[in-house]
Amino acid sequence: MKIKIEIDENLTEEEIVIRGSSLTEEMAAVQKAVADVLLRKQTLTFYKNETEFYIPLDEILFFETETGGISAHTAGEVYAVKYKLYELEQVLPRNFIRVSKSTILNTAKVYSVERNLTASSVVAFAGTHKQVYVSRYYYKSLKISLEEKRFR
Repeated sequence: MKIKIEIDENLTEEEIVIRGSSLTEEMAAVQKAVADVLLRKQTLTFYKNETEFYIPLDEILFFETETGGISAHTAGEVYAVKYKLYELEQVLPRNFIRVSKSTILNTAKVYSVERNLTASSVVAFAGTHKQVYVSRYYYKSLKISLEEKRFR
């Protein structure tokens, strides 16, 4: 596979084109990698009291359902989000996965997973005391996602 970058000063918007005689796994992987890079800097609108915040998604540890709605957690803050969890699942990059009925976490921020065979496993994040619980139902998909992350 050849990779070529062309500079055109007349372009008003950057464009990435992947050409091939057929769609291969390698091409699909390149497309996903490019999409993930573009989505990493994507921001959502977060709220705290009457203030709106525009935080890059790569700073978010997890989203969870709370009494007042959905909250987004960074290492040091908690913000409100005006989305439902199922809506977030549709717009977030693939490193965000559902780990329980009430939680979506950012696998790029996982520091450790303490497995419990009879109950929920516990995920810890580096640089913070915050933790989330992974239900047994979602544990396997979390492990697969973490394994894939090692090879990206």
